[in-house]
Amino acid sequence: MNNLSEKSVKNVEFMIEQIKEKLRVINIGAIKPSHFDEEMYEELKDIYDHVMKKNTFSPNEMQAIVEELGNLRKV
Repeated sequence: MNNLSEKSVKNVEFMIEQIKEKLRVINIGAIKPSHFDEEMYEELKDIYDHVMKKNTFSPNEMQAIVEELGNLRKV
């Protein structure tokens, strides 16, 4: 298990992969760990924690999560 309290590229990659797997994101190419950096770590961790707590997501929830991830992408 990763120590997610530590800001690292490896943890960013781990969280993105876990979020994608849990949400079963269809357009996987749209979300890549390389799109994120450690500056957005806390926000990404909040999304990760939220996603991991739930078992099911409505289409609206999934859309909101994907949009939020999109907002965190580095420019």
